[in-house]
Amino acid sequence: MPDPKVTLLIPNYKTPELTKLCLRLIRKHTDPGLIRVIVIDNDSKDASLEYLRSLTWIELIERTVIPGESPSLSHSRALDLALERVKTPYVLSIHTDTLVRHPDWLAVLLSEIEKDPNIAGVGSWKLEKPPSLGKRVWKLIELPMRAAGHRIKGNEKKFREVERQKNSRYYSLFQNNSEDLNTNGNRYFYLRSHCALYRMDLIKKYNLTFTGGEETAGHQMHCLLTEKGHRMIFLSAKFLSNYLVHLNHATMILNPELGSSSKTIRKGLKRCEKELKRLDSGKILNENPLDF
Repeated sequence: MPDPKVTLLIPNYKTPELTKLCLRLIRKHTDPGLIRVIVIDNDSKDASLEYLRSLTWIELIERTVIPGESPSLSHSRALDLALERVKTPYVLSIHTDTLVRHPDWLAVLLSEIEKDPNIAGVGSWKLEKPPSLGKRVWKLIELPMRAAGHRIKGNEKKFREVERQKNSRYYSLFQNNSEDLNTNGNRYFYLRSHCALYRMDLIKKYNLTFTGGEETAGHQMHCLLTEKGHRMIFLSAKFLSNYLVHLNHATMILNPELGSSSKTIRKGLKRCEKELKRLDSGKILNENPLDF
């Protein structure tokens, strides 16, 4: 059997059923000779850790969380702990709420990064599909009105979100695989750790890590690689949704103590249940042989 080509890094925190589903879908849809899987448990102390300990086909790192560190920093540090053990040509980070749905998922990512040796990373900014045309048009109308000083009653919160994403019009209209987001200006766009494939030789060459102060995982790594002149390719949500599903913020939703509001949890659970039904998750969770 050839040596693995990709090391898959998956941080875990208190999502027992989701963790099981994530790993079983990887097992179901991936050539085992192609990947090495490292799961980093962030001090879960729950059923998800017990489940991970039972698996012989993964490498498990049990990390002790540092008191006072944010969930974001805990996630980044978990990835860095595993990054030290990577010996394959490529490394891929995903979340336990990133769910594989097609057997070609990894081949597609590899085919993109291998198109040009100067491509340092391939992945997504968002895995969720872009908003509807109506919502995109509203965003484009809303921002100029706000800039002109107009106020629409009851929409101050929405305006703040629009301002935060004032450079994200690319995303709103973004339908094709591209690297154009790198030119958007203010370091806003970067490959997110829910799906980000990198060349390990470049990570080692520049001594890069996922952690960057208080920035989210991979932000600093992405910026440094582009500053060095390397290409970073964003794959559109429309394209990637054929191969992967991302239950955005599922860990936060399933663990209210991390700070999600009751409204966010309520809406998030409904959204996740809908996606899990599409994946026929119940069937996968009953396929116990996938663990071996």
